[in-house]
Amino acid sequence: MSELITRFIITEKTIRLAEKENKVTIAVPLSASKREIKKQVEKAYGVKVVKVNTAITMKGEKKAVVKLSPESNAFELLTRLGLV
Repeated sequence: MSELITRFIITEKTIRLAEKENKVTIAVPLSASKREIKKQVEKAYGVKVVKVNTAITMKGEKKAVVKLSPESNAFELLTRLGLV
């Protein structure tokens, strides 16, 4: 993994997002911008990113919900990485 992507967040909700809405959820540094996150995900995993939403959690972490294009499958990406 790169220094920009801290870890993938895997919960029941994020698995459901991957299956139904083609989105992956990633923990990132507070200083990361949406543009940087998009470039890093596309480069590191060979997928096409449509949209990036970010939020700061109550724990003080920044998480990014990354929507992939229809030709890139989020659930297959998580499976390929061995996370599901």
